[in-house]
Amino acid sequence: MVSDILSESESKMIKAIEALKKEFSGVRTGRASAGIFDHIKVDYYGTKTPLKQMASLSIPEPQLVVIQPWDKGAIGAIEKAILQSDLGLNPSNDGNVIRVPFPPLSEERRREIVKVAHKIGEDGKVAVRNVRHEARDHLHELEKEKLISEDDRDRGEKKVQELTDKYGKQIDELLSHKEKEIMEV
Repeated sequence: MVSDILSESESKMIKAIEALKKEFSGVRTGRASAGIFDHIKVDYYGTKTPLKQMASLSIPEPQLVVIQPWDKGAIGAIEKAILQSDLGLNPSNDGNVIRVPFPPLSEERRREIVKVAHKIGEDGKVAVRNVRHEARDHLHELEKEKLISEDDRDRGEKKVQELTDKYGKQIDELLSHKEKEIMEV
């Protein structure tokens, strides 16, 4: 029973880390990244369609993303969706492809983005701690129902705390890496 709780908790913590990585991929750094377009939805014939389902994205240069729509008629809608997003980018099109230049970030803007990354990291840690809290409650419940002993509960809590520390450290490492990436000129 305790091992089931531990494996379930670890699985949830791994999912929290994966969600954090996905969030971090959407945080803008100084260089071009196709990942920041993942959340953009384009109004395509009345349907909100994810950009990556409508076009191929490539990065020919460190400061440029080229978007090549599969339907040339969607160029205007894609350009409009990028302009309306909160990315602060100015796309331009030549009728066939859309070029999105990534201007260099100012020091002030980099610091703002680092704050956003720290908030995302803290949200990840909160998710991991919530899993720990849930597991501890479950262990206490099992002890109350006399399904496990007090020693088993204590060992289980210790293991859950070890998992929490392990994944908390992993979040710190991811955050540190992302911060370096953002501050890189």
